[in-house]
Amino acid sequence: MKSKRLFEDDAGVSPVIGVILMVAITVILAAVIGTFVLDLGNQVQSSAPQASFSFDEAVGNSDEVEITHDGGDSISQDELSVNCAGNDVSNPWSGDSVSAGQTHTCTTGGDNVVQVVWESTDGSNSQILAEYEIN
Repeated sequence: MKSKRLFEDDAGVSPVIGVILMVAITVILAAVIGTFVLDLGNQVQSSAPQASFSFDEAVGNSDEVEITHDGGDSISQDELSVNCAGNDVSNPWSGDSVSAGQTHTCTTGGDNVVQVVWESTDGSNSQILAEYEIN
């Protein structure tokens, strides 16, 4: 008879659930307030796009290199530049964004390295997406 009463008595369940909910709410509030106080939201940086580029030296003219966007993310024209002959060439491709299949011919002027460089719109982050060394 007493075992039946054991399964029917649920008087202690409500306080335990209440305590668990209060602890969860406290932890969530502490995380949100900590994020604002430590200003962690402004430290999130934009990440570089994932794109593939290929380089082909022009036949008969060793000073020209054709750069082709082979695939991956489309990149805004404003965020992409080509470092060719030591000069940064902004907006070398046609259109508002650079996508797969688009090409650009770069005159190296004897410089051995050509780079495709991405820079975030706010200028806080940049990365070399592709680099080619002329033999």
